[in-house]
Amino acid sequence: MSTAQGARARARIEVTAAIKDEARRQLAAEGAAKLSLRAVARELGMVSSALYRYFPSRDDLLTALIIDAYDSLGEAAESAHAEVAAAGPRERWITVCAAARRWALGHPHEYALIYGSPVPGYHAPQETVPAASRVGLLLIGVLRDAYRGKGVARTPLPAELKTEAQRISADLAPDLPPEVIVALVAAWAQLYGLIGFELFGQFNRLVEDREPFFLHAVGRLAHDVGLVYPEPEGTAGAGTRPSP
Repeated sequence: MSTAQGARARARIEVTAAIKDEARRQLAAEGAAKLSLRAVARELGMVSSALYRYFPSRDDLLTALIIDAYDSLGEAAESAHAEVAAAGPRERWITVCAAARRWALGHPHEYALIYGSPVPGYHAPQETVPAASRVGLLLIGVLRDAYRGKGVARTPLPAELKTEAQRISADLAPDLPPEVIVALVAAWAQLYGLIGFELFGQFNRLVEDREPFFLHAVGRLAHDVGLVYPEPEGTAGAGTRPSP
């Protein structure tokens, strides 16, 4: 790459970052539904036609912001998990959940973008899926290690759910029992429900000491997905394998 090409590439990276930063500021002030390329261009002192060379439409800019948010959340969860990678499954599960909560509290507007109300007229493209899957893949990894090691408890499925459970399992983790995957999907929804309730004020005047409440709740979710260990990780008896 020539010096001129390198300079142009760096300039493009810098302008793209400035556009995203201004867009995030507008998200915080106005919400995703009111995000406007023209408004972003105006605040940056750019003509709209110049901005369109970076993001051809509002949806392209939203997609970039959504991928960035998911990746930031994923990086936070993966970093926290790496610090306890040698711990037992229950501790790893709770660590990932707690990291997701901390990220959300530190990035409320980005959390609202990816887990809040849908943006009218916007449909997330397939390219958002890898970033959106990062936390889920961590939790699947925790369950996979538990299943291959200590084992996981399984709650029998009603007959009318078995076909759907097998389909979901085939899509997400065909090496794990459908009962476990159904419990995981339910726990996934409850995890983000807990975070959303705290972030969007539904716990106001109800739950005051939020962190202990959250940790207890996600500990119960660990139990629900089959991480049923009668004693804390690392104590005598913790290696008992639950019945399949």
